[in-house]
Amino acid sequence: MPRERISHKTNAEIMLMREAGLITAAALKAVKNAIKPGVSTLELDKIAEETIVAMGAESNFKLVPGYFHTICASINGEVVHGIPKADRIIQAGDIVSIDCGAQTKAGWNGDAAFSFVVPGGESELTAKRQALSDACEASLWAGIAKLATATRLNEIGRAVEASIRNSGRYGILQDYIGHGVGRSMHEDPAVFNYQTRDLGPRIETGLVIAIEPMITAGSQAVRIMADDWTVATKDGSDAAHWEHTVARHKDGIWVLTAEDGGLEGLKPYGVTPVEPQF
Repeated sequence: MPRERISHKTNAEIMLMREAGLITAAALKAVKNAIKPGVSTLELDKIAEETIVAMGAESNFKLVPGYFHTICASINGEVVHGIPKADRIIQAGDIVSIDCGAQTKAGWNGDAAFSFVVPGGESELTAKRQALSDACEASLWAGIAKLATATRLNEIGRAVEASIRNSGRYGILQDYIGHGVGRSMHEDPAVFNYQTRDLGPRIETGLVIAIEPMITAGSQAVRIMADDWTVATKDGSDAAHWEHTVARHKDGIWVLTAEDGGLEGLKPYGVTPVEPQF
């Protein structure tokens, strides 16, 4: 396996990335507030685009060759990379996963995602989908918390997987994982969502990564749909996807795509995020 080229950021650079993170967070918040039955995923895409542009940045998803939208919107059995469409209408009880990112004029990137269960659906199905989303979100925060103390990168994957296993019998995607973030939305290193035999590279000050678990209610096996983008479960089971961009600096960790830096999400783990100083 070729050696990964990991770009470590200074505290000043991390704070520049914080701008991209907050813009990403604002776009996702605007989209979440607009999710309701009858809304199309293309309408949500427009909301994200308008939010990012109004804050002086651009969609980094649109910088990916061949992709022409600001968000990925994946519903129910779609895991990730769902293309927004005018005829893809959200229904009550759907589990909707939204992935989004922004790049500032200074060239720094943010990347984050969430899953949301639309109110009003059949109660038993809605409860199962909410449990799925909650399990995925909890595993994200478990991974973020581990970054605060880990010495090797793949300790994060071990923490993510342990959290998922403690939540229930869920499938963990193997081929879609987290990554470094910086001048590009996707950089080294690879960030696994499961335990690996290799402990991975040593964690050094200035590491900025996107941790993004994706889980299913059934088998982990997936397929690429006819649009050549959307990743869906082979067995049709529901899926969830959560993600944050996180920095490890000399004084601790800081969640760049969370408005509060990760304060609330990290509380259950006894970790307090620290804003970088420079």
